[in-house]
Amino acid sequence: MLIWLAEWLQQFDASFRVFQYLTMRAILSTLTALGIAIFMGPWMIRSLQRLQIGQTVRNDGPQSHLSKSGTPTMGGVLILAAIISSTLLWADLANRYVLTTLFVIASYGLVGFVDDYRKVIRKDSKGLIARWKYFWLSVVAVAVAFFLYSSAHTEAETALIVPFFKDVMPQLGALYLVMTYFVLVGTSNAVNLTDGLDGLAIVPTILVAGAFAVFAYASGNVNFSAYLNLPHLPLTSELVIVCTAIVGAGLGFLWFNTYPAMVFMGDVGSLALGGALGIIAVLVRQELVLLIMGGVFVMEALSVILQVGSFKLRGKRIFRMAPIHHHYELKGWPEPRVIVRFWIISLMLVLVGLSTLKLR
Repeated sequence: MLIWLAEWLQQFDASFRVFQYLTMRAILSTLTALGIAIFMGPWMIRSLQRLQIGQTVRNDGPQSHLSKSGTPTMGGVLILAAIISSTLLWADLANRYVLTTLFVIASYGLVGFVDDYRKVIRKDSKGLIARWKYFWLSVVAVAVAFFLYSSAHTEAETALIVPFFKDVMPQLGALYLVMTYFVLVGTSNAVNLTDGLDGLAIVPTILVAGAFAVFAYASGNVNFSAYLNLPHLPLTSELVIVCTAIVGAGLGFLWFNTYPAMVFMGDVGSLALGGALGIIAVLVRQELVLLIMGGVFVMEALSVILQVGSFKLRGKRIFRMAPIHHHYELKGWPEPRVIVRFWIISLMLVLVGLSTLKLR
């Protein structure tokens, strides 16, 4: 939005041209989202407390979590407000990739909002029934997949980039639809499962989003994409603004969500953030790199799948409790130790993912 204003103001003062530069807008996007989250955070926490929108804690979980009962939740609304506001201000809204990403964030956030609303307002412990949650997540994913597939202008937009291999970029064809669906739905649920400890989900999200900003910039720049043997995708450059908005909003939320948390993001935040990472990975054609950089999310989701599968097939559990972060808590690890070690693992995996840009 402001990019259009700056373009108009250039006729009066050439210094406004600075706002045309992607790097400047990326910095401003980060700072804007960070500022919105930090300054709006206290007001939102007070509002959630006044409305008695508090977290319900499972009795069968780690006993240390019982003290968290009543902590304000649905703080993800703050994250989404910061991301969307910053993106609307600093991104080129004529870019269909930006609009598609905002659509996924808003849609998945709405599904999460309904789930949280049922849990904390209606006091329905089940929230939105699982099959309906997956139904609506799937509807959005399928709609987005078909839109992107039908609107693709070049073969590069539907090719699969295989990490560490320079010339392996097979055309997916109709499989693009399947991959997009599973990336969106899978990533949103994986981030949702990871959001079980203070700050555990938001820091890996920040790291992955920051790394995707690098991928988006490189793919959108004709010189860097040629140098790094990446397909040139001009529209991805504006996704840098969305990625940096996620980083800024995430850092602002972490200000209040770090241990001991003053607020939780709830499903409204975790489903939307997972959907955001998923759609950005699809748009920059780095779905396989997302598996690497989002390894913590993958590990959390796999632990639940393995636990449920093992119990149904053998009647035995693999972990003391799933997702896996609860397993380590029940082994006696203090919560901050689990959180920080998972952060370190996430940082290492993001660095491995970034190395794929050059190691090809």
